[in-house]
Amino acid sequence: MQLNSTLTWLVDAAGASPGADRFLAELGAHLIADNLPLAGGALTLAVPHPIIARRTWLWRAENGVVIEAVGFAPAGAGQKDSAGDAGRRWLAGLTGGMVHEDVVGAGPDGPVLGWIAPHPFAESEIGRLREVARFAAAPLAALSARATLTATLEAYLGRRSAARVLAGPLRRDVGETIRAALLYADLRGFTALSESNPPSAVITALDAWFDCMAGAVHAFGGEVLKFIGDGMLAIFPVTGEKLGDACNAALRAVTSAQAGMAHLDGIRREQGLPSLAFGAALHLGEILWGNVGAADRLDFTAIGPAVNLVSRLEGLCRPLGRTVLISGAVAAETTAKLIPLGTHPLRGIAAPCDVYTVPDG
Repeated sequence: MQLNSTLTWLVDAAGASPGADRFLAELGAHLIADNLPLAGGALTLAVPHPIIARRTWLWRAENGVVIEAVGFAPAGAGQKDSAGDAGRRWLAGLTGGMVHEDVVGAGPDGPVLGWIAPHPFAESEIGRLREVARFAAAPLAALSARATLTATLEAYLGRRSAARVLAGPLRRDVGETIRAALLYADLRGFTALSESNPPSAVITALDAWFDCMAGAVHAFGGEVLKFIGDGMLAIFPVTGEKLGDACNAALRAVTSAQAGMAHLDGIRREQGLPSLAFGAALHLGEILWGNVGAADRLDFTAIGPAVNLVSRLEGLCRPLGRTVLISGAVAAETTAKLIPLGTHPLRGIAAPCDVYTVPDG
């Protein structure tokens, strides 16, 4: 059987595409080379993600550019997910032809390939597109599997850590030493909250707290490494030699989180709920970022003296009556205005620590 260039590419090479954007662009280019006059194409994939329902890539034939549209998961279980319509709507606005779509593979939630031409597709052209969809099933299954694995790891580990896990071998003692600004935050009064409220209310409060803190961390380029009970450890890796950039990002994140928590507490008071007090600490140092654990059960985490120090520093928030404490290592690398609080011993840390805080308001 003699295959045209599009089908040959789908059989021999498409499974190695690095991502859905490249897959769609190359598939569209092959179809045009095989004399199918396309104006654009769209590829939609379902995504196992906490907030994203579907991702759609949109390809314009005239310049080969691919852009991405993200469809967010509906807030309620009974709401209809319309994210999969993004490709169809975009293609319909591209030219005057009719959109042709195929669900690739078995099941209604399979990948969707959509195409449009400057004129309505002839029956023979529709037949060719359907044939392409059948041949695309295998490479798209591989692409979807990789996307599913990546999305799942990113949801549980964070983007940088997920990429590191995917790139490295699955064994202990694999990691690297990196320098980073560290943020450790902990919710106050969590035990009392847990004992005086039903589990559903406790989970709701925790989710709101983590939304606020993690949102601020991600907004300023950091990454949450761990949720530890009602606490959180985040890093702002140093790139190049500019230590101050990571420290300033961490400071902006914690300031933003303070404002977010003040807003959240206002909402909770209106609902007759108690405020959520917290403490947060910042430090700069080296961490071992990698795999630890049992031989057959690994965790990807950060360890080292810097992690110990930032957690002990956060423990001073309550005795000092401050929400945010900052180590001398961070203070030395930032031009932000800080208030010195003296030198304090930290439990389990040999040397005392110079401690600072941020101005009120």
